[in-house]
Amino acid sequence: MLRLRPYKKCDARYIVSWIKDEVSFRKWCADRYESYPIGPEDMNAQYAATDDTDTFFPMTAFDETGVVGHMIMRFTDEEKQELRFGFVIVDDSKRGKGYGREMIGLAMKYAFEILKVQKITIGVFDNNESAYKCYISSGFHETGENSFCSVLGQEWRCLELEVSRG
Repeated sequence: MLRLRPYKKCDARYIVSWIKDEVSFRKWCADRYESYPIGPEDMNAQYAATDDTDTFFPMTAFDETGVVGHMIMRFTDEEKQELRFGFVIVDDSKRGKGYGREMIGLAMKYAFEILKVQKITIGVFDNNESAYKCYISSGFHETGENSFCSVLGQEWRCLELEVSRG
């Protein structure tokens, strides 16, 4: 059974090991990290900068086998009605088995039932088809807003998705 808990510094060693190449790395983090590859200390330093806020929630998914996924949730408005998901990743040996959809589902339940948000947003590059399908199957829909990010010398289109409290 998959569960979600707050991220611990020791989780970083698993999470960074799931990223096998720079294209996958950039699909995961866009330009949020300066260089590839990163180590656990880089991830922990990134998160430490937001440690004392009540607007940023790194989360870890786990089951009986251990750590299997990771994501962040962060408020994007002062009223705390809108939450943004990001840095979504699943253990590369477990991809394609429903872990991502289940993790997103648990995070949505937490966001709507515990945090009482009205809307959740997420961005996904249009060249990340598996993530896009995961988010759509979890209930997200395209907003029609797109942006572009310069990645590895190319312009990647980022699709904006959202889901509202139903």
